[in-house]
Amino acid sequence: MTEKDEDRTAPEDTPAHPVGEPGPAEKCPPPADGNTLAVLGELAGRFDKVEGQLSEFHRRSAHRESIIDRLHEENQRLRGGIGRVVLEPVVADLIRLYDQLSREARRLGADGQDDGLLSSFAEDVAQILDRCGYEVFSAEPGDPFLRERHRPLAVVPCDDEARHNTVAEVVAAGFAERDTGRVRRPLHARFHQYSPGENPGEAHSQ
Repeated sequence: MTEKDEDRTAPEDTPAHPVGEPGPAEKCPPPADGNTLAVLGELAGRFDKVEGQLSEFHRRSAHRESIIDRLHEENQRLRGGIGRVVLEPVVADLIRLYDQLSREARRLGADGQDDGLLSSFAEDVAQILDRCGYEVFSAEPGDPFLRERHRPLAVVPCDDEARHNTVAEVVAAGFAERDTGRVRRPLHARFHQYSPGENPGEAHSQ
């Protein structure tokens, strides 16, 4: 073999193209045939259907959850309404008992007698009413008249215009629903009425 022939002969481990560069087969992937394109199109269509079904499923789930929540709220309101209907006679009797005990305790206190026992009984009744969902509320002399919470039993004439339509004396406490604030029984009281020239000690029933 001549020297020229040796130069033309490449070593067996010499790559046909530079290392690190893709060969001709890697540079140009074979074009997809018609069957491959059809399969890819079918898969894309199926994915679209699955995505649509998932969206519809989530929409239906959210709608179902909203219905369940609404039914739960209605059920709670219904149960609360039934409970109030069932307890209504009991609550009415407890309110009357509280009034009697409180009135008798005030009478004993005004006569200088010990009213502690009756006052404790009245407090026990108030706690029972609280467990039924009702709170006792009262007022102080001089508090303004509130139409939605107060019921005037009598007026007390006064010559001080600043005390007009204010509480003169509480006769019976009021009761309201703890959760809603709705007045079950308004507070009974006598109220000042500005009447220049009248005897302030006179009280007139309404």
